[in-house]
Amino acid sequence: MITGENDMKNYRKAKKTVEVSVGESVRIMRELQELSQSELAKLTGIPQSTISGIENDRINIGIERAKVLARALKCHPAVLVFPGWEIKDAEAA
Repeated sequence: MITGENDMKNYRKAKKTVEVSVGESVRIMRELQELSQSELAKLTGIPQSTISGIENDRINIGIERAKVLARALKCHPAVLVFPGWEIKDAEAA
């Protein structure tokens, strides 16, 4: 079945229920991949202590680390860096 423009009128946006920090988004993605911090460290070359610091929001992730982590976690870097990003429907291009 192909959805048309009229079907979008029935669309109801999901409500966001939890705020997630950058560190929490890294931890969530790592856990979804069933990786330990040590395993992620081996995949990325980022020390486990640094990954722990990122996940606990003690260390800023930075663009380059976000790219490396995103490759290992099979996601877009924006998923890690902007976990709470929201765009209004009217503003979407």
